[in-house]
Amino acid sequence: MPIAYWCILIAGLLPIITVGIAKAGLRGYDNHEPRRWLEKQEGYRRRADFAHRNHFEAFPFFAASVLAAQQLHVAQATIDTTAVVFIVARIAYTCFYLSDHATLRSLTWAIGYLSVLALFVQAIL
Repeated sequence: MPIAYWCILIAGLLPIITVGIAKAGLRGYDNHEPRRWLEKQEGYRRRADFAHRNHFEAFPFFAASVLAAQQLHVAQATIDTTAVVFIVARIAYTCFYLSDHATLRSLTWAIGYLSVLALFVQAIL
């Protein structure tokens, strides 16, 4: 299986990992109204929830770019490399979000987004 497909799997797991960070180890978690409970959190837990939401937002565009590039026969090495760049950027994004480094978080978000655009451009060309 191509590396890029593994990257889709990893991208699909990132929201689960970040919401796990937001919820882990804190007493009083309300499984009846988890979103309301998460809205009340502060600090890294709140930022982990925001990263969780952003990972869900980024996933469809990334997965579509990999599949479009595959379908339109972009070189597999290009697809794999660009997909890995996206994953590394998203992991860095998460780390910077959790540690409250907003500028670095935004920079790594942009790198991830540009990698997705690059896949679509390669597919178009």
